[in-house]
Amino acid sequence: MVPWAAPLYVGAVQLGAYAAARLPGHRRTELLRTHSTNVDNLRAGRWQTLVTSAAFVEEPLPLAYGAGLLAALGAAEWRWGARRTAAVFAAGHVGASVLVYAALRARTAGRTPPAGAGAPPARPVAATGEGARDADAPGRTAPGEGTPGATGPDATARAIDVGASYGFNATVGALAATVPHRGARTAATAGLLALAIRPVLRRGRTFTDAGHLVALALGVAMGAGMRAGAGRPAGRGRGAGTGRRAGTGRCAA
Repeated sequence: MVPWAAPLYVGAVQLGAYAAARLPGHRRTELLRTHSTNVDNLRAGRWQTLVTSAAFVEEPLPLAYGAGLLAALGAAEWRWGARRTAAVFAAGHVGASVLVYAALRARTAGRTPPAGAGAPPARPVAATGEGARDADAPGRTAPGEGTPGATGPDATARAIDVGASYGFNATVGALAATVPHRGARTAATAGLLALAIRPVLRRGRTFTDAGHLVALALGVAMGAGMRAGAGRPAGRGRGAGTGRRAGTGRCAA
């Protein structure tokens, strides 16, 4: 089956990015922040951003990234169909977003000063994940971009966090985990996980780096589940054997 959902999605995201780029700067920033899966939005119960954030990027996708996204989603759709591909993409995007949100909430709660104490000093943006664009994932806006000079937990809570990279990572992870050849599957999965772990270990890591790793791991897990399901023999019900109910016993005549 020729993929149709993948080009439709990537094309819509790209057209939306070009349209948003024509807006005045403050309106574009507010639009992106409204649809971001940041702490402020999710804490306020704006759970719809878990869906809408995947439809926005701050700038049009670079050619190489857009082609890679289209290739991954197209390959997945060709192998699994549009519904399963959408399910993998959505599970990776939503799952990683929720887990990153939970981690940020826990971190914020752990740093809340006691009553009467002064506020903790702001930390530099780059050290806490609220800094410049993540060069490895141009399909997802870097957290904190669009908030010039913002630092500390407040910048994280209101960060612009949109894009397709979580779903992209999950899809690639699932594709790697469903490669038929065992050796190639192991090499592909290990290589992708190593690439995703490296940014998390660096000093200037961002919370989207952790989100990419989580999304990739979710995709690998989903791919392993699909592979296990495909390898399970069908028709092993009670009547599938060679016992009496299958017609070989005493009552067969």
